[in-house]
Amino acid sequence: MSGAAFLVALTAAPELPEPTLGAFFTQWSWAPVSTVLTVWVAGLYLLAVAKLRRRGDRWPVGRTIAFVGVGMGAFYVATASGLAAYDTTLLSAHMVQHMVLSMVVPLALALGAPVTLALRTLPAAPRRWLLAVLHSKVAAVLSFAPLAFALYVISPWALYFTGWYDASLASTYVHEMMHLHLVLVGSLFFWPLMGIDPVPGRVGYPFRVLLTVLTLPFHAFLGVTIMGQSELIGGEHYRELREGPMASWLPDMADDQHLAGGILWGSGDLIGLAFFAVLFAQWVRSSMQEAKREDRRLDREERARARELSGRP
Repeated sequence: MSGAAFLVALTAAPELPEPTLGAFFTQWSWAPVSTVLTVWVAGLYLLAVAKLRRRGDRWPVGRTIAFVGVGMGAFYVATASGLAAYDTTLLSAHMVQHMVLSMVVPLALALGAPVTLALRTLPAAPRRWLLAVLHSKVAAVLSFAPLAFALYVISPWALYFTGWYDASLASTYVHEMMHLHLVLVGSLFFWPLMGIDPVPGRVGYPFRVLLTVLTLPFHAFLGVTIMGQSELIGGEHYRELREGPMASWLPDMADDQHLAGGILWGSGDLIGLAFFAVLFAQWVRSSMQEAKREDRRLDREERARARELSGRP
């Protein structure tokens, strides 16, 4: 086989059956990058939790489930399951993957509080290195809320309206890097807003709620734009697929793009509203705790004044 033919074989989409629920379970593939990242990240987290328990410290089970089960589990499912098998065959399948990687995974990882866990379990030297990174100017700039929001908003537009998405369809390397990019940009935006880990960029609850609300029209506008535009995203790649053996079941390209835009719009708003509800509940709980602390402070001051007036020590 010539070098050119070998490259074509590597980048060509595999022949797949019509997508069904069964195909989701039967079309799993060996994904080296996803597998290595999932095993290492989830493994290190579980080792840290085990270390805490050995010395008698507690770590909330819910955080472990959020990080390992939901966060890393969703990452692996999105990049290695039947969903991943169709992500270069159907734009709609890719869009489901996009929303999982850019919203579900970052939110779940943030709920797991891995930075807090690391600070409680790392040896002295690595802990100092982690603190140095957290307090560095680079971390402060990347986590600056308006910049993180701008990156989160601009990235999908750059992905679908430049040559980036076409490049991801033609190159396995670019495709894998796109997956990591979606998770990293989502983490930069959502991690400080969640406010559990001591990461730079955390802001007050009113601003967190405002930034969350601002993501809703962004997803709606981008979704509607994708649904309504006449130019097809990844058109050349998807046309070639319709000339092969999968042509019998592949949907019309415009219909698939319309569905992809609707998925982005609907799921983005749904997840955003759920996160808004979580933030609002945290805000109310924080306000109630602050009110209790203020009441205790006032009670202490009142008792102190009463002792002074009575002449008692």
